Amino acid sequence: MRIISIINQKGGCGKTTTAVNLAACLAQNKKKVLLIDIDPQAHATYGLNIKAELSIYDVLSKLTHKKAKLEDIIKKVDTYFDIAPSSIILSTLEQELAGEIGRESRLWDVFNNFSGGYDYILIDCPPNLGILTINAIRAAQSIIIPVEASRFSLEGLSQLNEIMKLVAERLDHHVDFKVLVVNFDSRLMHSFRMLDEIKADFKEKMFDTIVHVNVRIKEAQNQGQHILKYDKYCRGAKDYYSLSREIITIDNKKMGITFEEPAEMPAIKSEETPRAGIMPVLKEKMDKKIREELPKLSEVKFSISAPEAADVYIAGEFNNWKTDNDSRMIKKDNLWEKRLSLAPGTYRYRFVMDGNWVDDPGNPKKEKNPFGQLDSLVEISK
Repeated sequence: MRIISIINQKGGCGKTTTAVNLAACLAQNKKKVLLIDIDPQAHATYGLNIKAELSIYDVLSKLTHKKAKLEDIIKKVDTYFDIAPSSIILSTLEQELAGEIGRESRLWDVFNNFSGGYDYILIDCPPNLGILTINAIRAAQSIIIPVEASRFSLEGLSQLNEIMKLVAERLDHHVDFKVLVVNFDSRLMHSFRMLDEIKADFKEKMFDTIVHVNVRIKEAQNQGQHILKYDKYCRGAKDYYSLSREIITIDNKKMGITFEEPAEMPAIKSEETPRAGIMPVLKEKMDKKIREELPKLSEVKFSISAPEAADVYIAGEFNNWKTDNDSRMIKKDNLWEKRLSLAPGTYRYRFVMDGNWVDDPGNPKKEKNPFGQLDSLVEISK
């Protein structure tokens, strides 16, 4: 049973979003997952439309009139995915535990007497460093720290790191952590600059996966659903699914497992099912449209010499200035290359080398952009 706490004392950093959607994606990989909501705001509970009379407060409190065990409060979300809900009354627990010995280990004691057969337990923490968060650190085997590419997130990381050191010293509990960059806007140069700063301090403690800004994630929360149920094809779903695979791979290596077949993304359900009958017709029309449009496209080869670069992307008006796997260039000797099929027209573009945006030094055609920098131009004739 792997226990992971998801912590950041800064509100609005994607902590609950990560807890809910990571749990759903781990469950999609046929891992039995329990999400424990110990945030008195109960955003994970409400964000999944869970209603319950009992909550985690009734498990941790000695003063409650509805004393319960952890297994008594668990609610099913999906196949392989359960939740232990929270409630606003949990905010009183810190005062209740103020004078108690061993108050930092209350949640850890609960786990010692719990045998739910789960592969993963995820703990969604409150946005502060109070007694509930200390309990989550004490109970966890590892910690995920979601951060945005911003200066305030960097400062919060340092404070949280100090708290973990304090727990290690006073409770003799050493816990590993990894930083997850979330809400990353690849359209902004500022995002890449801040990403470089995070890498400079925490390079060996970062997930390879980056969760990009995606409006579908917020829409899913408003509908009381995790992202796989709301829109499994969106960028947010793919990012969190990649994170789940990365975590499983890390854990498998620790256990000496070298390979595990990835699970498929879930099939379309509920209100989308009746539309399945029109899919063959739509596919035929799309294939016909592609055959008509393909002859109008011209293949263009972009290249730049950057032997020291670790990653190079090409971003421009032809791909909405995105820097993703589709825009990643391939290194051949000292050159980075990318072939694109483009329709006739004139396009602005730039290269992104390790987060730094530059114009094409091999192309004399350039124009100033609104930021006072130069964009390179490529013209595709009919």
